[in-house]
Amino acid sequence: MKYTINDIAEQFSVLHEKVEELANKHNINVGKNGSISEKSYQILLNLFSGQENYQEKSTKEKQKGHDLDIKIGVAYENEDKTVSIYQEDAILFLKTLPTNSVDLIVTDPAYSGMNQMLKLGSGKIIGKYSEAGQDGSKWFEEFHDTEENYEAFLKECYRVLKRNRHIYIMFDSYSLLSLAPIARKIFDVKNVICWDKANIGLGHYFRRRHEFILFASKGKRPLNSKNIPDVWKIKRVVASSYPTQKPTEVFELMLLASAEKGYVVCDPFIGSGSSAIASIKLGCKFIGCDISTKAINLSQKRIDNYLKMGTDINQKTSLLSDDEALSKIFLNGKPK
Repeated sequence: MKYTINDIAEQFSVLHEKVEELANKHNINVGKNGSISEKSYQILLNLFSGQENYQEKSTKEKQKGHDLDIKIGVAYENEDKTVSIYQEDAILFLKTLPTNSVDLIVTDPAYSGMNQMLKLGSGKIIGKYSEAGQDGSKWFEEFHDTEENYEAFLKECYRVLKRNRHIYIMFDSYSLLSLAPIARKIFDVKNVICWDKANIGLGHYFRRRHEFILFASKGKRPLNSKNIPDVWKIKRVVASSYPTQKPTEVFELMLLASAEKGYVVCDPFIGSGSSAIASIKLGCKFIGCDISTKAINLSQKRIDNYLKMGTDINQKTSLLSDDEALSKIFLNGKPK
């Protein structure tokens, strides 16, 4: 019987490239057209199904409260383990989490669709596209948003999320059109929030000033407040050391709407760490992941400084704009 890395990719709904990357990492010989030996097939099967220790993986769920003790290539963990960051592929990371172990998911995937569409000129959007993946470049590894890959990601999100809980997923206009319909097959989509960045950005066909946030639920759960609008006017981050850093206020609003104190907040694409800072500010526990070494290093430095000094080295001032409704929410609103 013939075996190929495509067999593994199809079985676990991951990209062919991801299987090949894992094979190279474990010195597994891949032949013409992705052919592998029966022994290599079994090794890869075990790695993806979690039957072998992949990056020192061990998963343990404590019996009380929301405490999680998860070890999978841990990159950062504070002393009381209320903040944990791991360096791994998002889908593989989610596979290590226990079912029904997360209270809230807030995330901003690095979609490949729009970025591929924006390979324009000198690459002013997010750096030089030709340098993708090179050490020291401004770029970061993208989440390949094929329908198959995205559905696998969302199914894992659904599995780890507790019942009667919420999920927030950020979208650009291209990914919203192409991928949001998949979310409706898995989650109960409640609304699409518009993040108004207040200041105009770049663009060839109308200059960009907004992004979208899909808000959905697993089961039924009301928001903490009925006074939160579906347009969030919050200034974008400028002169950032990370190309897609989001304001902490965007994530804080998600938590103010959907979290309670002590909730476990999960972000499989932690990026610059804004979601983690928001979680700390609002008294929630945080578990996050990113495959990018640059993102991991930046996030852990930012989080560690905030925990020790109470200051955010990557966003020193509030980015709330002139929106009276949002200002009142931040002034009075706190998780229950």
